[in-house]
Amino acid sequence: MLLRCALILSRLPLAVHYWISDWLLFPLLYYVVRYRRRMVAKNLRNAFPEKSDAERKRIARDFYHQFCDIIVEIIYAHSCSDEEMRKRLDIINIEEVNRLVDEAGGGIFMFTHMGNWEWLASVQQWVSPDVTVAKVYRKLKNAKMDALMMKLREHWGGVYIEKQRVLREMVRFRSEKKKILLGLNSDQKPRPEVTRTWVTFLNQDTGFVDGGEVLATKFGYPVFYAHVIRLKRGYYQGTARLITANPKEMAEGEITKAYAHLLEENIQEQPYLWLWSHNRWKWKR
Repeated sequence: MLLRCALILSRLPLAVHYWISDWLLFPLLYYVVRYRRRMVAKNLRNAFPEKSDAERKRIARDFYHQFCDIIVEIIYAHSCSDEEMRKRLDIINIEEVNRLVDEAGGGIFMFTHMGNWEWLASVQQWVSPDVTVAKVYRKLKNAKMDALMMKLREHWGGVYIEKQRVLREMVRFRSEKKKILLGLNSDQKPRPEVTRTWVTFLNQDTGFVDGGEVLATKFGYPVFYAHVIRLKRGYYQGTARLITANPKEMAEGEITKAYAHLLEENIQEQPYLWLWSHNRWKWKR
């Protein structure tokens, strides 16, 4: 039932989706449910101590508006054509990505919860036809919601790999001489006992997942950071910024730290685009 409703909604004009975002979702999440408002306020206060309360409150409200937009945009994208998506998501520097992935036989695409990160799945439309875009994901606890998200995501092609199977699948791709561009959402919070890289990030001691670095070093794949900005409502620009073409020449932790610094620059540019409701600093060193 949930899936059927979402598929029906996806056929509505985007203007209708944004009406739902503005007049139904935002009031519900912000005023009624008050979804993680304390968490958002705390994160913004710690990340931007130099800003005034008024500035942080404005960022928070803008974040909730953006968060509601993401929900309806994900649903709308299921019925969105490739041509329209190319207009709404501009990918810059894809030529360098294709060239380096072709030379190395694969690549690592480290992205983040910026803008509409789900729309980045459509990058399969931009890469060379012989490259498979593989996105790492973790199953949702709610089986129906997990099935819904997978149905919406599969619209753009590529493959989805559960976190526990990533290494095995990458070995299989290499043994079959198939090119892979692995997408990793690398701003998640790792448990402190497995965290090897700590960075001063947004004025806080922050642990970072280093899976992208480990895989890149093991396979010798180039590493890119997906820099995302919002041009206007419903239009985003993603730039593939090269972190390194030679990961084996980088010191341990250097790739992960470079990712963290690029992410912070990205957030400073448009703070409201990041997922501030995430309990990012739950664990300490």
